[in-house]
Amino acid sequence: MATTNPLQFIQQVRAEVSKVVWPTRREVMLTTVMVFIMAALTAVFFALVDLVIRSGLQGVLTIFG
Repeated sequence: MATTNPLQFIQQVRAEVSKVVWPTRREVMLTTVMVFIMAALTAVFFALVDLVIRSGLQGVLTIFG
């Protein structure tokens, strides 16, 4: 494996960073809101699934217990 001199490495890093397309503030805010909405929907879904499983298990335990 060839070694790269530190100056050349820094130049390569700067060249790669200049190729990055940074998101706008609007894109970041929109994505953040979408993540919070999806997290809330997932929490509600799992809460409902938990409620259904708990109710079913209590029903079964009531019958056999």
